[in-house]
Amino acid sequence: MTTGTRGYVIRKIGWSLGTLLFVVVFNFFLFRLLPGDPIGLYSRGRNMAPEQLIKLRAELNRPIGAQFLEYLSNPFASTINSVRFNRPVWELVAERVWPTVLLVGTAILIASVAGVWLGIRSGWRRGGTFDRVTTGVTNTLYAMPEFWVGMVLLIALPFFPSGGISTPGVTGFLDTVLDTAWHMVLPVTALAIVYLAEYTSIMRASLVDELRQDYLQLARAKGLREDLVRRRHAVPNALLPTMTLIFLNLGFVIGGAITVETVYSWPGLGLLSYEALRGPDIPLLQAVFLLFSIGVVVFTLLADLLYAVLDPRVSTQ
Repeated sequence: MTTGTRGYVIRKIGWSLGTLLFVVVFNFFLFRLLPGDPIGLYSRGRNMAPEQLIKLRAELNRPIGAQFLEYLSNPFASTINSVRFNRPVWELVAERVWPTVLLVGTAILIASVAGVWLGIRSGWRRGGTFDRVTTGVTNTLYAMPEFWVGMVLLIALPFFPSGGISTPGVTGFLDTVLDTAWHMVLPVTALAIVYLAEYTSIMRASLVDELRQDYLQLARAKGLREDLVRRRHAVPNALLPTMTLIFLNLGFVIGGAITVETVYSWPGLGLLSYEALRGPDIPLLQAVFLLFSIGVVVFTLLADLLYAVLDPRVSTQ
């Protein structure tokens, strides 16, 4: 690792750590500045003894500095219960991570492979019939909200499951896997359609820009065939913005797709966020917000480091 690359990595990690610290501090104060009585909200609909309420009031009335230091020492403390579910918030969050990663991760994987291929084909022969059709379709799909696509798919394909992650009563490993895959068809399609349009557009635009570069003319002048010029020179450089975008979108895997998970009752973090907002469930919202922010910061850092690997010139700037 060169000195320039080492300095680039250290700067990016430092900025990410600073952002994480800001997120933790912001997360602490944001939900304490909201109007209303948090104790009244927490005890709503519960049969709580007066002694418990007095204890909660005493905890809330502690000096804000003491509360902040305690929170900063362990922002992932599992002793705080959700108002809506009456369970530790991080226990609830942990249960919902895997369904969201499975759903959004699968959609991003499918969309990235198909989108890159479509973008390369349409960009390499820009102006052709395939390019015009692909560009028109992707622009239309990109303008569609995810929840609207999800509802259209529910109406157009009623033979697929309309909600949930599994069918009650299904047992056995293979049967469970197949049943989950069957339930994933519609929500994955709704998400993949939007991501596909985004990746195709970015890949096409990036490849069109690369086609104007002088080094491609030089490669042709050396006698390289068009397929080799595309595969060895144009595509690897054009992939950089698309790969960065894919990694940035991976940061939202943790956050999930709130609208799609709500439409399909998918038991992930997106649906959990919607349920917390309906409460409002402040402790749960605080935990979910922190997790979402960390996911975005971490994957943004990975995108920056990947870009430096794919294009070493970045680390020297």
